Amino acid sequence: MDKIPSVDLRDFLSGDPERKQKFVNEIGKAYEEIGFVALKGHFLDDQLVDDLYGEVKNFFQLPTETKQKYEIPGIGGQRGYVGFGKETAKGFKKGDLKEFWHFGQYVSDDSKYKNEYPDNVTVEELPKFNEVGKEAYQMLEKTGKYVLRALALYLGLDEFYFDDKIAEGNSILRPIHYPPITEEPDDAVRAAAHGDINLITLLMGSQGKGLQVQNHKGEWIDAIAEPDELMINVGDMLSRHTNNKLKSTIHRVVNPPRELWGTSRYSIPFFMHPISEMSLNALENCVDENHPKLYEDTTAGEFLHERLIELGLIKK
Repeated sequence: MDKIPSVDLRDFLSGDPERKQKFVNEIGKAYEEIGFVALKGHFLDDQLVDDLYGEVKNFFQLPTETKQKYEIPGIGGQRGYVGFGKETAKGFKKGDLKEFWHFGQYVSDDSKYKNEYPDNVTVEELPKFNEVGKEAYQMLEKTGKYVLRALALYLGLDEFYFDDKIAEGNSILRPIHYPPITEEPDDAVRAAAHGDINLITLLMGSQGKGLQVQNHKGEWIDAIAEPDELMINVGDMLSRHTNNKLKSTIHRVVNPPRELWGTSRYSIPFFMHPISEMSLNALENCVDENHPKLYEDTTAGEFLHERLIELGLIKK
């Protein structure tokens, strides 16, 4: 496959059984073959997208010492600001050429997860930043819920199989700033080749060149969304749970050509995580004599902790 397939969530939500099944078949086939789709018909409206990008740009334009106020020690970068070059892709020594922010799950004071998740961090200098971030988080979470319902049907599970596993899940909204490149990068790239940790990732900001996906032949292909599309891919947790039936695809963000080094790039992925106690053991209907079990049993929480250590965000 040399192009990312495009699907429309409105087919799934239409109330028409044929259109709904068409969406299930299309997204399932795409995730078996390349692990990425471009999705139309999501729950983010144009105004919210514009507001979010405006607030994100305002934040990253703040002085470095102001941003560093929001770098919270001891939580593995799970909330607030993470400075330039601090995250390193698994298997790489060079830090990625990016800085980012994390919005996390919003839980009530009586939630069982209140003490498990760090509190979100409020940016005092930008009164709308947190409000807009929360609204975008919730619309992306809502979109992801329906994508997972479609995938549950494709896998032969109950449509609502994932619902209680993602309710109050440990999902992260990550606005990223790739600053202008000011000197020869010395082998560092904006985001080195990696697979995502989570169930699925919903990505805003893949309208220009930069994001590349590795297909099953090992070729790198450009993943460029239309203005009204999100790019959505399978993460390692879902890949493990389906015994690699749905594939977590290696992807990267390459540096722009030299004439564009002076430009910033912004992208905003939503990493959809389940609750930490979700079992990632291979689904029974994804294991048979032709598809032996590939991974050891684990939970989402154990797997996440292990990967955050590999990324350098948690120290052993």
